[in-house]
Amino acid sequence: MRFLYNLLTYLLFVPFAVYWLVRGVSNRVYFDRLYQRFGFGFPRIDGCIWIHAVSVGEVQAAEPLIRALIARFPDRQLLVTTVTPTGAARVRALFGESAQHCYIPFEFPSAVNNFFRSVSPETALIMETEIWPNLYRGCGIREVPLILVSARISPKSVPGYGKLLPLIRETLSHGIIIAAQSQDDADRFLSLGANPSRTCVMGNIKFDVKPDSGVRDIAVVTRKELFGDRPVWIAASTHEGEEQLVLDVHRDLLVRHPDLLLVLVPRHPERFAAVRELIEKRDMTVISRTEQRPAGDAEVFLCDTMGEVPLFYAASDVAFVAGSLVPIGGHNLLEPAALGVPVITGPYNFNSQDIADLFESLGACRIVSGTDELGEVVSELLTDSEEAERLGRAGQQVLEDNRGALERLLVLLEPLLNTGN
Repeated sequence: MRFLYNLLTYLLFVPFAVYWLVRGVSNRVYFDRLYQRFGFGFPRIDGCIWIHAVSVGEVQAAEPLIRALIARFPDRQLLVTTVTPTGAARVRALFGESAQHCYIPFEFPSAVNNFFRSVSPETALIMETEIWPNLYRGCGIREVPLILVSARISPKSVPGYGKLLPLIRETLSHGIIIAAQSQDDADRFLSLGANPSRTCVMGNIKFDVKPDSGVRDIAVVTRKELFGDRPVWIAASTHEGEEQLVLDVHRDLLVRHPDLLLVLVPRHPERFAAVRELIEKRDMTVISRTEQRPAGDAEVFLCDTMGEVPLFYAASDVAFVAGSLVPIGGHNLLEPAALGVPVITGPYNFNSQDIADLFESLGACRIVSGTDELGEVVSELLTDSEEAERLGRAGQQVLEDNRGALERLLVLLEPLLNTGN
């Protein structure tokens, strides 16, 4: 099975290369250190703590862990790898010179081997969801302890992994410790062949993420400068096909709330220009964040910058967390909840169904079935300040009640990391 898997990775070499080059033409950041993706030009690092976080969301989730590691092990080198350039930018913004960054290589055996020739990690921490047979085997062969942090597998993913069950079982046999988000996640890993003695439920470290202490104060000033006294709702991390739906909802809301402003935040920066064009084609007035001027009478404020989602969540009256009106699987409900902003999400939350279910069961968010209900709930929360405040407080309470995964994880990691002292 591994032979067939490796053969497939090499057969996909050309399509992968073409895909990345095409993306680079439309967004040149994808050319950033492209050679690393194919196994070349890695920094030489011995004995580092290695954290892998795919993109922006995983980097944000890993922030409290990385900061705790920097504080507890100031003499250790930290390497953070990502897949996306946006993730790389977030690593630089959050940690500066405190952590090194490189891109994770594609799963070609030669690329993975080249990575390990340059990088000799003492411990590997992989955030959340990824199972990479060659990468994990590389850790196993080199006896590098590997921990899946806040590990999760959606029910939708299990059948796909099941088609490669012999390979997945072998992959999970390399001494991997699985620190699962929930018992359901742990059970799914066990069904794929994880070792029960090395599988435990740690909780979700996203609950331990705390907003920057000054973000609310900055948001008050930003809102006054950019939006004046207008009511504001935000649709954050939208995807292709979803912006159209959100704009339709906003157009209907303007009938009832003529001064209402929509802050629209596309998930991927390469789509900023296309989303602006879409707004203009809908004959809606728009101001972009990069124009560095107030929204004025514009109907839509397009956030076409990176790293400012928390600021604009805090500057909004109502937050819709996107990726959930279309079958993407939803995004991070905890980020706006931590700021006390009332949270709405759509019907597709399978990426973090446990969190969505928890929030709904405790009355800490609204899950809408579609665009009609989304418009109704946004309108309700704009006019019913008591319900909006209650929803915001409930979200903050859910986070407070579920903190602690980070400390449990550090207790697990301490013996592994202290062996290098």
